[in-house]
Amino acid sequence: MADHLEASITLPSDPASVSAARAHVVGTLAEWGMPEDTEVSDTVRLIVSELATNAVQHTLGQSPTFTVDVALDRDGRLCIGVTDSHPRFPRRLPAAVQQDNGRGLVIIRWLAVECGGRMRVRPTREGGKTVSVVLPWTVPAVAVTAVEAAGRQEP
Repeated sequence: MADHLEASITLPSDPASVSAARAHVVGTLAEWGMPEDTEVSDTVRLIVSELATNAVQHTLGQSPTFTVDVALDRDGRLCIGVTDSHPRFPRRLPAAVQQDNGRGLVIIRWLAVECGGRMRVRPTREGGKTVSVVLPWTVPAVAVTAVEAAGRQEP
């Protein structure tokens, strides 16, 4: 692995951009060696989906775009950040039984902790905010197929 890898994409604050954000991040991670069909990739896909959805839904038209940044550092940490220009920080909403939304950050925080990572929210210099998740980089080992194993007979 290189010392530091990073990728970024800026998208319009539109619901259609959520799937573009997911595809960008999963594709980038695949280029960096994480297969798309792993549990870790699914977790990252869900985190990006929730972060991008929040950036679109909760900026109330005050952030025309949002940016998704992905970085992998030499210490084996994957950082996923979504930045928008709306100044209001996310708020935890009371969990009402009939509520259709408001659980995104709870889900993100739980997923991050479950993977051994963390979530945080920071203000930007421009007056917006970045919601980021840092996870340990865990690329699954390639499974040895039965055919490969049969070809490796010990002398």
